[in-house]
Amino acid sequence: MRGRADDVPGSQMDIAIGIVLVVAGLTVAIVASDVAVSYTRALATGLGAPPFVVGVVLVAIGTDLPEIANSIAAQAQGEGDINVGDSVGSTLTQYTFVLALFPLVLPVIAISRRQVGLVTALTMGGLAVTAVAASDGWLGRRDGLVLVTAWAISMVLVTRLLPDRTHDEPPIVRLQGHASRVAVVLVALLAVGLGATVAVRALIDLAETVGVPTFVLAFFGASIGTSAPEIAVDITALRHGAPAIALGDALGSSLIDATLSIGIGPLFFPAAVTASLAVAAALYTLVAVGAVGALISLRRRHDRTSAVALLGLYALSYLVLLSVD
Repeated sequence: MRGRADDVPGSQMDIAIGIVLVVAGLTVAIVASDVAVSYTRALATGLGAPPFVVGVVLVAIGTDLPEIANSIAAQAQGEGDINVGDSVGSTLTQYTFVLALFPLVLPVIAISRRQVGLVTALTMGGLAVTAVAASDGWLGRRDGLVLVTAWAISMVLVTRLLPDRTHDEPPIVRLQGHASRVAVVLVALLAVGLGATVAVRALIDLAETVGVPTFVLAFFGASIGTSAPEIAVDITALRHGAPAIALGDALGSSLIDATLSIGIGPLFFPAAVTASLAVAAALYTLVAVGAVGALISLRRRHDRTSAVALLGLYALSYLVLLSVD
Protein backbone atom coordinates (compact mmCIF):
# COMPACT_ATOMS: atom_id res chain seq x y z
CA MET A 1 0.00 0.00 0.00
CA ARG A 2 2.84 2.33 0.81
CA GLY A 3 4.46 1.71 -2.56
CA ARG A 4 1.25 2.62 -4.31
CA ALA A 5 0.95 5.87 -2.37
CA ASP A 6 4.52 6.69 -3.25
CA ASP A 7 3.72 6.14 -6.94
CA VAL A 8 0.92 8.71 -6.98
CA PRO A 9 3.10 11.79 -6.43
CA GLY A 10 5.47 10.47 -9.08
CA SER A 11 2.65 10.13 -11.61
CA GLN A 12 1.34 13.57 -10.73
CA MET A 13 4.82 14.99 -11.18
CA ASP A 14 5.13 13.31 -14.59
CA ILE A 15 1.80 14.78 -15.64
CA ALA A 16 2.78 18.24 -14.38
CA ILE A 17 6.10 18.13 -16.21
CA GLY A 18 4.34 16.91 -19.35
CA ILE A 19 1.87 19.80 -19.26
CA VAL A 20 4.70 22.29 -18.79
CA LEU A 21 6.59 20.81 -21.77
CA VAL A 22 3.47 20.90 -23.96
CA VAL A 23 2.82 24.56 -23.14
CA ALA A 24 6.49 25.52 -23.52
CA GLY A 25 6.88 23.64 -26.81
CA LEU A 26 3.73 25.14 -28.32
CA THR A 27 4.72 28.62 -27.13
CA VAL A 28 8.10 28.33 -28.83
CA ALA A 29 6.48 26.99 -32.01
CA ILE A 30 3.89 29.78 -32.13
CA VAL A 31 6.35 32.61 -31.45
CA ALA A 32 8.86 31.21 -33.94
CA SER A 33 6.09 30.73 -36.53
CA ASP A 34 5.18 34.39 -36.24
CA VAL A 35 8.81 35.40 -36.90
CA ALA A 36 9.17 32.92 -39.77
CA VAL A 37 6.02 34.10 -41.53
CA SER A 38 6.85 37.81 -41.13
CA TYR A 39 10.36 37.41 -42.54
CA THR A 40 9.17 35.09 -45.30
CA ARG A 41 6.66 37.64 -46.52
CA ALA A 42 9.28 40.40 -46.36
CA LEU A 43 11.77 38.21 -48.21
CA ALA A 44 9.28 37.33 -50.94
CA THR A 45 8.46 40.99 -51.54
CA GLY A 46 12.13 42.01 -51.49
CA LEU A 47 13.08 39.33 -54.02
CA GLY A 48 10.01 39.94 -56.15
CA ALA A 49 9.16 36.25 -55.74
CA PRO A 50 5.59 34.93 -55.53
CA PRO A 51 4.63 34.06 -51.93
CA PHE A 52 3.37 30.63 -53.07
CA VAL A 53 6.74 29.81 -54.65
CA VAL A 54 8.62 30.98 -51.55
CA GLY A 55 6.36 28.71 -49.50
CA VAL A 56 7.14 25.73 -51.74
CA VAL A 57 10.87 26.31 -52.12
CA LEU A 58 12.00 27.88 -48.83
CA VAL A 59 9.44 27.53 -46.06
CA ALA A 60 8.72 23.89 -46.90
CA ILE A 61 12.39 22.96 -46.48
CA GLY A 62 12.37 24.43 -42.98
CA THR A 63 9.15 22.77 -41.84
CA ASP A 64 10.27 19.46 -43.35
CA LEU A 65 13.60 19.29 -41.50
CA PRO A 66 12.25 16.66 -39.03
CA GLU A 67 11.33 14.26 -41.86
CA ILE A 68 14.64 14.86 -43.65
CA ALA A 69 16.62 14.20 -40.47
CA ASN A 70 14.49 11.14 -39.74
CA SER A 71 15.18 9.77 -43.22
CA ILE A 72 18.93 9.88 -42.70
CA ALA A 73 18.79 8.54 -39.14
CA ALA A 74 16.38 5.72 -40.01
CA GLN A 75 18.34 4.57 -43.05
CA ALA A 76 21.61 4.71 -41.11
CA GLN A 77 20.06 2.25 -38.63
CA GLY A 78 18.75 0.01 -41.40
CA GLU A 79 15.13 1.06 -40.80
CA GLY A 80 13.85 1.76 -44.29
CA ASP A 81 10.26 1.27 -43.18
CA ILE A 82 10.52 4.20 -40.74
CA ASN A 83 11.86 6.44 -43.49
CA VAL A 84 9.22 5.54 -46.07
CA GLY A 85 6.38 5.34 -43.57
CA ASP A 86 7.13 8.76 -42.08
CA SER A 87 7.72 10.49 -45.43
CA VAL A 88 4.77 9.00 -47.31
CA GLY A 89 2.53 9.40 -44.25
CA SER A 90 3.51 13.07 -43.99
CA THR A 91 2.70 13.59 -47.68
CA LEU A 92 -0.77 12.18 -47.15
CA THR A 93 -1.33 14.05 -43.88
CA GLN A 94 -0.37 17.42 -45.33
CA TYR A 95 -2.47 17.02 -48.47
CA THR A 96 -5.53 15.95 -46.49
CA PHE A 97 -5.59 16.62 -42.74
CA VAL A 98 -3.45 19.79 -42.69
CA LEU A 99 -5.23 21.35 -45.69
CA ALA A 100 -8.56 20.46 -44.10
CA LEU A 101 -7.69 22.76 -41.18
CA PHE A 102 -7.28 25.82 -43.42
CA PRO A 103 -11.00 26.73 -43.74
CA LEU A 104 -11.27 26.76 -39.95
CA VAL A 105 -9.04 29.85 -40.02
CA LEU A 106 -9.90 31.36 -43.39
CA PRO A 107 -13.35 30.20 -44.61
CA VAL A 108 -12.61 30.47 -48.34
CA ILE A 109 -9.18 30.23 -49.97
CA ALA A 110 -8.75 31.03 -53.65
CA ILE A 111 -6.93 28.31 -55.61
CA SER A 112 -4.75 28.74 -58.69
CA ARG A 113 -5.13 25.73 -60.98
CA ARG A 114 -1.66 26.26 -62.38
CA GLN A 115 0.04 26.34 -58.98
CA VAL A 116 -1.80 23.43 -57.40
CA GLY A 117 -1.79 21.41 -60.62
CA LEU A 118 1.97 21.62 -61.10
CA VAL A 119 2.94 20.82 -57.49
CA THR A 120 0.37 18.01 -57.36
CA ALA A 121 1.69 16.43 -60.55
CA LEU A 122 5.28 16.61 -59.30
CA THR A 123 4.30 15.10 -55.95
CA MET A 124 2.45 12.25 -57.67
CA GLY A 125 5.53 11.65 -59.80
CA GLY A 126 7.70 11.35 -56.69
CA LEU A 127 5.27 8.88 -55.12
CA ALA A 128 5.24 6.79 -58.31
CA VAL A 129 9.04 6.64 -58.26
CA THR A 130 8.92 5.64 -54.58
CA ALA A 131 6.47 2.81 -55.31
CA VAL A 132 8.72 1.45 -58.07
CA ALA A 133 11.88 1.85 -55.97
CA ALA A 134 10.36 0.05 -52.97
CA SER A 135 8.75 -2.76 -54.97
CA ASP A 136 11.87 -4.96 -54.69
CA GLY A 137 12.10 -4.46 -50.92
CA TRP A 138 15.28 -2.39 -51.09
CA LEU A 139 16.08 1.33 -51.18
CA GLY A 140 19.53 1.75 -52.66
CA ARG A 141 21.79 4.65 -53.58
CA ARG A 142 20.46 4.75 -57.14
CA ASP A 143 16.89 5.07 -55.82
CA GLY A 144 18.00 7.86 -53.50
CA LEU A 145 19.79 9.69 -56.28
CA VAL A 146 16.73 9.52 -58.54
CA LEU A 147 14.45 10.88 -55.83
CA VAL A 148 16.79 13.70 -54.77
CA THR A 149 17.30 14.65 -58.43
CA ALA A 150 13.52 14.66 -58.91
CA TRP A 151 13.23 17.16 -56.05
CA ALA A 152 15.92 19.41 -57.56
CA ILE A 153 14.22 19.37 -60.96
CA SER A 154 10.87 20.07 -59.29
CA MET A 155 12.27 23.19 -57.60
CA VAL A 156 13.53 24.49 -60.94
CA LEU A 157 10.15 23.88 -62.57
CA VAL A 158 8.26 25.57 -59.73
CA THR A 159 10.42 28.69 -59.83
CA ARG A 160 10.32 28.92 -63.62
CA LEU A 161 6.71 28.03 -64.36
CA LEU A 162 4.77 29.69 -61.56
CA PRO A 163 4.70 33.46 -61.95
CA ASP A 164 2.21 35.14 -59.66
CA ARG A 165 0.70 38.59 -59.61
CA THR A 166 -0.53 38.28 -56.02
CA HIS A 167 0.14 41.50 -54.14
CA ASP A 168 1.23 41.23 -50.53
CA GLU A 169 1.83 43.95 -47.97
CA PRO A 170 4.49 42.40 -45.70
CA PRO A 171 5.05 43.54 -42.13
CA ILE A 172 8.06 45.71 -41.36
CA VAL A 173 11.00 43.67 -40.09
CA ARG A 174 14.28 44.79 -38.55
CA LEU A 175 16.75 43.00 -40.84
CA GLN A 176 16.80 44.18 -44.44
CA GLY A 177 19.41 42.09 -46.27
CA HIS A 178 18.20 39.07 -48.26
CA ALA A 179 20.82 36.76 -46.74
CA SER A 180 19.95 37.90 -43.23
CA ARG A 181 16.25 37.35 -43.83
CA VAL A 182 16.84 33.85 -45.21
CA ALA A 183 18.93 33.04 -42.12
CA VAL A 184 16.20 34.31 -39.79
CA VAL A 185 13.55 32.28 -41.62
CA LEU A 186 15.58 29.06 -41.42
CA VAL A 187 16.48 29.55 -37.74
CA ALA A 188 12.87 30.38 -36.89
CA LEU A 189 11.62 27.30 -38.76
CA LEU A 190 14.16 25.17 -36.90
CA ALA A 191 12.77 26.57 -33.64
CA VAL A 192 9.25 25.72 -34.83
CA GLY A 193 10.31 22.15 -35.46
CA LEU A 194 12.02 21.79 -32.10
CA GLY A 195 9.14 23.36 -30.17
CA ALA A 196 6.53 21.28 -31.97
CA THR A 197 8.54 18.10 -31.47
CA VAL A 198 8.87 18.72 -27.73
CA ALA A 199 5.15 19.42 -27.44
CA VAL A 200 4.09 16.35 -29.41
CA ARG A 201 6.49 14.04 -27.57
CA ALA A 202 5.20 15.37 -24.25
CA LEU A 203 1.59 14.83 -25.35
CA ILE A 204 2.35 11.22 -26.29
CA ASP A 205 4.06 10.64 -22.94
CA LEU A 206 1.05 12.16 -21.17
CA ALA A 207 -1.27 9.86 -23.08
CA GLU A 208 0.81 6.85 -22.08
CA THR A 209 0.78 7.99 -18.44
CA VAL A 210 -3.02 8.20 -18.33
CA GLY A 211 -3.47 4.93 -20.24
CA VAL A 212 -4.55 5.91 -23.76
CA PRO A 213 -4.62 2.82 -26.06
CA THR A 214 -1.57 2.09 -28.20
CA PHE A 215 -3.53 2.38 -31.45
CA VAL A 216 -4.66 5.89 -30.55
CA LEU A 217 -1.07 6.84 -29.77
CA ALA A 218 0.12 5.48 -33.11
CA PHE A 219 -2.69 7.26 -34.95
CA PHE A 220 -1.94 10.54 -33.19
CA GLY A 221 1.79 10.30 -33.74
CA ALA A 222 1.48 9.43 -37.42
CA SER A 223 -1.16 11.99 -38.33
CA ILE A 224 -0.33 15.01 -36.21
CA GLY A 225 3.17 14.65 -34.83
CA THR A 226 5.17 14.64 -38.05
CA SER A 227 3.14 17.57 -39.43
CA ALA A 228 3.22 19.76 -36.31
CA PRO A 229 5.71 22.30 -37.80
CA GLU A 230 3.58 22.69 -40.94
CA ILE A 231 0.43 23.16 -38.88
CA ALA A 232 2.06 25.82 -36.70
CA VAL A 233 3.51 27.81 -39.61
CA ASP A 234 0.50 27.47 -41.92
CA ILE A 235 -2.09 28.46 -39.32
CA THR A 236 0.04 31.49 -38.42
CA ALA A 237 0.32 32.45 -42.09
CA LEU A 238 -3.45 32.20 -42.55
CA ARG A 239 -4.08 34.29 -39.45
CA HIS A 240 -1.73 36.97 -40.81
CA GLY A 241 -3.48 37.06 -44.18
CA ALA A 242 -0.86 35.13 -46.15
CA PRO A 243 -2.75 32.12 -47.58
CA ALA A 244 -0.33 31.74 -50.50
CA ILE A 245 2.56 31.04 -48.14
CA ALA A 246 0.44 28.60 -46.13
CA LEU A 247 -0.71 26.73 -49.23
CA GLY A 248 2.80 26.76 -50.71
CA ASP A 249 4.24 25.29 -47.50
CA ALA A 250 1.62 22.54 -47.18
CA LEU A 251 1.94 21.42 -50.79
CA GLY A 252 5.70 22.05 -50.93
CA SER A 253 6.29 19.97 -47.81
CA SER A 254 4.36 17.12 -49.42
CA LEU A 255 6.50 17.41 -52.54
CA ILE A 256 9.68 17.30 -50.43
CA ASP A 257 8.39 14.30 -48.48
CA ALA A 258 7.66 12.43 -51.71
CA THR A 259 11.13 13.08 -53.16
CA LEU A 260 13.99 14.58 -51.12
CA SER A 261 12.91 13.25 -47.73
CA ILE A 262 12.57 9.65 -48.90
CA GLY A 263 15.65 9.77 -51.12
CA ILE A 264 18.28 11.48 -49.01
CA GLY A 265 18.58 8.62 -46.50
CA PRO A 266 19.21 5.77 -48.95
CA LEU A 267 21.51 8.02 -50.95
CA PHE A 268 24.00 7.51 -48.11
CA PHE A 269 22.67 4.43 -46.31
CA PRO A 270 20.85 1.78 -48.40
CA ALA A 271 18.39 -0.35 -46.42
CA ALA A 272 15.57 -2.86 -46.76
CA VAL A 273 11.90 -1.87 -46.76
CA THR A 274 8.68 -3.89 -46.51
CA ALA A 275 7.60 -3.80 -50.14
CA SER A 276 3.89 -4.56 -49.64
CA LEU A 277 3.33 -1.77 -47.13
CA ALA A 278 5.57 0.76 -48.87
CA VAL A 279 3.97 0.23 -52.28
CA ALA A 280 0.40 0.23 -50.90
CA ALA A 281 1.03 3.42 -48.92
CA ALA A 282 2.73 5.19 -51.84
CA LEU A 283 0.00 4.23 -54.32
CA TYR A 284 -2.88 5.17 -52.00
CA THR A 285 -1.21 8.48 -51.23
CA LEU A 286 -0.63 9.07 -54.96
CA VAL A 287 -4.36 8.59 -55.63
CA ALA A 288 -5.34 10.74 -52.63
CA VAL A 289 -2.97 13.55 -53.65
CA GLY A 290 -4.36 13.46 -57.19
CA ALA A 291 -7.94 13.55 -55.90
CA VAL A 292 -7.26 16.51 -53.59
CA GLY A 293 -5.42 18.42 -56.29
CA ALA A 294 -8.21 17.82 -58.81
CA LEU A 295 -10.97 18.70 -56.33
CA ILE A 296 -9.65 22.06 -55.19
CA SER A 297 -8.32 22.97 -58.65
CA LEU A 298 -11.63 22.31 -60.40
CA ARG A 299 -13.54 24.26 -57.74
CA ARG A 300 -10.88 27.01 -57.72
CA ARG A 301 -11.50 27.36 -54.02
CA HIS A 302 -10.90 25.51 -50.79
CA ASP A 303 -13.61 25.76 -48.16
CA ARG A 304 -15.33 23.63 -45.55
CA THR A 305 -17.05 21.51 -48.20
CA SER A 306 -13.75 20.39 -49.70
CA ALA A 307 -12.27 20.09 -46.19
CA VAL A 308 -14.81 17.35 -45.36
CA ALA A 309 -13.77 15.41 -48.47
CA LEU A 310 -10.09 15.73 -47.51
CA LEU A 311 -10.75 14.40 -44.02
CA GLY A 312 -12.59 11.44 -45.55
CA LEU A 313 -9.54 10.56 -47.69
CA TYR A 314 -7.32 10.84 -44.63
CA ALA A 315 -9.51 8.53 -42.53
CA LEU A 316 -9.85 6.01 -45.37
CA SER A 317 -6.07 5.61 -45.54
CA TYR A 318 -6.03 3.80 -42.20
CA LEU A 319 -8.60 1.25 -43.38
CA VAL A 320 -6.58 0.68 -46.54
CA LEU A 321 -3.22 0.25 -44.82
CA LEU A 322 -4.60 -1.89 -41.99
CA SER A 323 -5.97 -4.28 -44.60
CA VAL A 324 -2.51 -4.85 -46.10
CA ASP A 325 -0.75 -7.95 -44.83
